[in-house]
Amino acid sequence: MKKYVAEFIGTFILVFVGTGSAVVLGGYTGGTDTGFLGVLAIAFAFGLSIVAGAYAIGHISGCHVNPAVSLAVLISGNITVKEFGGYVIAQLVGAFAASSLLALVNSSSTSLEGYGANGYGELSAVGLNLTGALIVEVVLTFIFVLAILGVTSSKSTSHMAGIVIGLTLTLVHIIGIPLTGTSVNPARSLAPAVFAGGDALVQVWVFIAAPLVGAALAALIFKSFFTVKEETGIEVAGESGIDGAGN
Repeated sequence: MKKYVAEFIGTFILVFVGTGSAVVLGGYTGGTDTGFLGVLAIAFAFGLSIVAGAYAIGHISGCHVNPAVSLAVLISGNITVKEFGGYVIAQLVGAFAASSLLALVNSSSTSLEGYGANGYGELSAVGLNLTGALIVEVVLTFIFVLAILGVTSSKSTSHMAGIVIGLTLTLVHIIGIPLTGTSVNPARSLAPAVFAGGDALVQVWVFIAAPLVGAALAALIFKSFFTVKEETGIEVAGESGIDGAGN
């Protein structure tokens, strides 16, 4: 049960800080004409929230805080189907709790609005279409999850996993925010879309399906080609599981 409580807290932190920063900063434009500075600020908010979560709860649950990451761990053979279900439920509850609190914050302000939902077409800052959104989310999730699997697969690198994973999440947000708002996380996308409603809710299937596909591809490729040998000479793939704190 500790793992699921940890996943709830970690996902809450990620969604509240990440989507909250998008609301406060006005999304892609940063509210005024700050442009890329707004993107950087939001990207680092997401990335740093993962760093915080990794070192806070990584030793308990691995700090997945993302159903796509949990799927990759399942495919890698490091959690059971039952555990996967528990992780996803905890992550979704944490995301909805975060969006609920953000709604309360919005209602307490005279100017804040929105929930940091993802989108394409008119909801994309650059007008990216459906096909583009699917490609972007699959590729960005693939990059993100592959980095996680790589850094946590060896004891020689797992100690810096929190920083590496946080910076990789920042990286994919820098390019992804203008395109789709960057999902790479079904829980992070579903809760804001439900609260936002309208086109955001209609389009949310893209930001659930594409990250899961990207994560599955990363896990399958890593398991097939990128296993590593520890000092014992035994081949392992993701030996320590997906542990944001490198444990």
